[in-house]
Amino acid sequence: MSVAARTLGPMRGDLPPIFTRNELLCSGRSPQRIRSQLRRGTLVKISHGLYASAEVAAPILARSDGPNLLAAGAALRRLGPDLAASHQTAAVIHGLDLLLRPDATVELTRPLGQGRRGLKPGVRLHVASLPAEHVTTRLGLRVTTVARTVVDLARAGEFRAGVVVADSALRARQASKAELQQMVIECRGWPGIATAAEAVEFADEKSESALESIARALFRECKLPPPELQVWVGADDVVGRADFYWRQYATIAEVDGALKYADPQEARRQLRRDARLREAGFEVVHFDWYDITRRPEYVAGSVRAAFARGAGVPSVAG
Repeated sequence: MSVAARTLGPMRGDLPPIFTRNELLCSGRSPQRIRSQLRRGTLVKISHGLYASAEVAAPILARSDGPNLLAAGAALRRLGPDLAASHQTAAVIHGLDLLLRPDATVELTRPLGQGRRGLKPGVRLHVASLPAEHVTTRLGLRVTTVARTVVDLARAGEFRAGVVVADSALRARQASKAELQQMVIECRGWPGIATAAEAVEFADEKSESALESIARALFRECKLPPPELQVWVGADDVVGRADFYWRQYATIAEVDGALKYADPQEARRQLRRDARLREAGFEVVHFDWYDITRRPEYVAGSVRAAFARGAGVPSVAG
C-alpha cells in the first residue's frame, strides 16, 4: 500500500561540483592518486566515472534524500545540458510531499525531438515539451518548476498522488493555485491531464499533511460531502481546531499520525479535548494511517454514522 514520503525540504546552496574521471586526470591527479583518495574517503564515487569531494558531499549524503540528489546531479552531468530533473526527482529537489516514497531511480525530462540516446541504468527518461519557462535552477541543477512538477506527477499517477503533491506545493507557498491552473492549461492535450486538472482543482493549502490530503481524497471517493478544513470549534468557548468539520452534521474528523500519541500526556490531552467537544454537542471520529489507506469502507461508515447521530443538532461552531 502507499507510503507517504516527506522530503527534508529544499536545501540551501548548490550540490558539490561533480567531476568526470577525465577532468580529475586533466587536473593532475594520476589514476593511483584517484584510487588512493577513494580508499581514504576524501573522494566519493557518485556513479560510474563521476566523483565529488567527500568534504563538500558529506552534508548532502547525511540527508535521507541525499543519495537521490547526488544521483540526479550525476545523471544531468552525464546526459547533457538540455535535460531537466523532473517528476519524483524534481519533487525531492523542491522538498515536496509524495504519496509514494521515492525510489533510487532518477527521473529526467528531455525536450521533444531529441530521442532517448545516452540512456543509462537507474534513469527514467521522459520525452516531452520543455519550454524555458517550465524550467528553473535549484541546488545548481536544472529542474522543472514546482508547478510543472506537480502537474507532471498528477498526470502520471492516481488522483490522490496528485492531491498530495499539489496540497504540499500550496501549503509551502511554492506555487499558487493560479500557477497550477495555468500549468494545466499549458499542458492541455497531454496524457493524464484530465486527472491532473481534477487534482489541481481539488487541492487546498489548508490540508496540513500528506495524511490529511489522502483523507480528503478518500472522502471524495466515498462520495461524502466536502468538509471544512482547520476550523476552530467549540460552544461557549473555543475547544480546538478540527482537521475536518461537517457543520450541517456537527461532526468532526481527526486524522492521527503515527507519533501523535507517543507522548502519554499528549494522549490524555486529546482525550480531554474530545470529551469537551462531545459535551458541546459534536460528534468526533478519529482515523489513522492504516484506516485511511487500508480500511476506506470503515472510515466512510464511521463518518456516515456520525452524520446520523449529529443530524439536526444546531450549529455549535465557534
